[in-house]
Amino acid sequence: MSTTTAGPRSHYGSIAIIGALFFIFGFVTWLNGPLIAFAQLAFNVSESLAFLIPSAFYISYFFLALPSSAILKKTGMKKGMALGLFLMAVGAVVFGQYTTARVYGGAVAGIFVIGAGLAILQTASNPYISILGPIEGAAQRIAVMGICNKLAGWAAPFVIGTLVMHGMGDVATRVAGADPATKEQVLNEFAARIHDPYMFMAGLLALLAVGIVFSPLPEIRAEEVNVERGSQAKKSLFQFPHVWLGALCIFVYVGVEVMAGDAIGTYGQGFGLPLDETKVFTGYTLFAMLLGYVMGLVLIPRFISQERYLSLSAVLGIALAVGAFLTKGYVSVYFIAALGFANAMMWPAIFPLAIQGLGALTEKGSALLIMGIAGGAVIPQLFVHLKQTYDFQLVFLVLVVPCYLYILYFALRGHRAGQRHDVLDGAAASQHG
Repeated sequence: MSTTTAGPRSHYGSIAIIGALFFIFGFVTWLNGPLIAFAQLAFNVSESLAFLIPSAFYISYFFLALPSSAILKKTGMKKGMALGLFLMAVGAVVFGQYTTARVYGGAVAGIFVIGAGLAILQTASNPYISILGPIEGAAQRIAVMGICNKLAGWAAPFVIGTLVMHGMGDVATRVAGADPATKEQVLNEFAARIHDPYMFMAGLLALLAVGIVFSPLPEIRAEEVNVERGSQAKKSLFQFPHVWLGALCIFVYVGVEVMAGDAIGTYGQGFGLPLDETKVFTGYTLFAMLLGYVMGLVLIPRFISQERYLSLSAVLGIALAVGAFLTKGYVSVYFIAALGFANAMMWPAIFPLAIQGLGALTEKGSALLIMGIAGGAVIPQLFVHLKQTYDFQLVFLVLVVPCYLYILYFALRGHRAGQRHDVLDGAAASQHG
């Protein structure tokens, strides 16, 4: 496979810029977990309706990923990233305004627009960092991105908790014992806390969009740097079965990531744990993911291949899920949070394995994978609905274990589907040589 010809040192500035982007969309993405509890109280909606926040966010990837690839073909990856940031800024304004007015449909629409901007940003930035250097080391580069992403994600629940969600338990108590007029006044004041933080975030995103346009990021042509022998003649993604299996792998992976990250607060509430504690449980998962990224950064590809690490991560995910099922209370919640460690290196391994050798189809293949992020909308929604009828711990186990089993299959076999064995053997040799 050919790769970029510039030396590794020439990539450091680009890696730093893309790392800043990953920090931004990590912060925005991991606000969804705390916003579930916020929406349930501020809009006085049911738990299942509150889960429309992450659902709208993740389903936007499904609808916007393929259009994003078409946009990127016209704009290039660099301008596409700027466009994604600007669209996120628009979504932040919409969400802040409609939440302050307590119009839930408008707030959900704002979240959808933020997700749409991220669909463009991720469709550009993930393949960009994957093919910026040798594909065999892509997991290591994405691990650096993951550290930036999860540092922001770890901070997000605490920032929003401090600025917006402080005293939620007291607010809920006041609402429960108030007359209708007082209840509306208290909820209006609580919802209005979101306005200034989101307006500030919108302004920052717009400034970053301008900054990206004038940044020194080089344009990279995927058809020149992500090609394997014999793949140039292939004109359709249907000739690359590994990318379709990879899209399904992304679907189930994001599903379990959101279950461990965004749904952990709801999981903790199932044990009757205090609302003022469960609102920050997402931060525990993100801290575990951060540790997992550091581990992956050290080990891949120097000591272990990205596909082998992926298989071990899947096995660990199964073990931790079983541990959560067999325990109760805080111990069970800690097992769920520890899934963050198992999940950390899954995206960095799955993405480059799934787009390997796509050449001129890299943008379309990446868009297909980004569509798989919709798993973050589907699997948690199944959880929140099924747990109303069945034991929530059992539902969690039954949903996530099959996902980890499929990830294990992709790590062992799926990523090789339709690939040239001589190319794969050569790639493996280069990782251990």
